[in-house]
Amino acid sequence: MPRTRKPIRPERLLARIEATLRDHRGTEILRLDVRKLTTLTDYLLLASGTSDRQLRTLAERVRETAAGSGYRLIGSEGEKTGGWILVDLGDIVVHLMLPEQRRFYQLEKLWGWSAELETPHTGSE
Repeated sequence: MPRTRKPIRPERLLARIEATLRDHRGTEILRLDVRKLTTLTDYLLLASGTSDRQLRTLAERVRETAAGSGYRLIGSEGEKTGGWILVDLGDIVVHLMLPEQRRFYQLEKLWGWSAELETPHTGSE
């Protein structure tokens, strides 16, 4: 029987996913800690890409990074419609969006993000 890898802590997975997004030219990467706002997830990770093809590649790399870290994919949506892909990893929900979709939906504002509450994560941990 194959052994199942024990998942790493969500914060470590966040750092790994952020590095993966940067490595594949994701931009405007933003980590939101929503633990005090909802019980659905602990963190939202937002990133932009320049095309639907790049968003699909980013989503695939996020899933690979999560699987390699012992996380099971809950679900993924939007790859066929384009413009916005959501990857649900339970503790972390990743939103990959084209810049125009990101400006239109403004998820940062929806979740109450402001520069006073949290700063965009630059990956310099």
